[in-house]
Amino acid sequence: MATRTRGSERATAEAERVLDLLNSLGSTTFRQLLWQKASELDLTYAQSQVLFYVAEHPGCHMGEVAKAFGVTLPAVTHIVDRLEQKEFLLRGDHPADRRIYVLDLTRAGKSLVDELQAMRLRGMGGVLARMSVNDRRRVVVGLEALVDAASSESDGTAKPARSRRAK
Repeated sequence: MATRTRGSERATAEAERVLDLLNSLGSTTFRQLLWQKASELDLTYAQSQVLFYVAEHPGCHMGEVAKAFGVTLPAVTHIVDRLEQKEFLLRGDHPADRRIYVLDLTRAGKSLVDELQAMRLRGMGGVLARMSVNDRRRVVVGLEALVDAASSESDGTAKPARSRRAK
């Protein structure tokens, strides 16, 4: 029993550490790399994430965005309202269901996403350049394994703990 308790405590400590590291990395990346541009546009982190999502999923509907971020439809509606006011996003009618709104970026929204993505890539490139090749590879493999494990947890499929992605 004592071994099980220590194992459980160790797993909890590891989970807390991983969450702390991911939160630190995420907030640091946004603050340092995008803060100036975002503040010029009065753009929140959540708004930027919705812009990136819609850029990757043109024509998606608001329910898909809510599901992707694990938030309520009213929360997404509030973000979409702000992005429409800033003329970065268009909300249109679904061709088959008038109750559903589909989302697309405006030309200004596409331009902003491209600019923010370029800033993120430059910033991450600078961070990675300060790491050894071996450390960079370990980070990629570790993050792939983490994403794979999270994906198998969320969709209920059993996947091996090691990354299955091509190296």
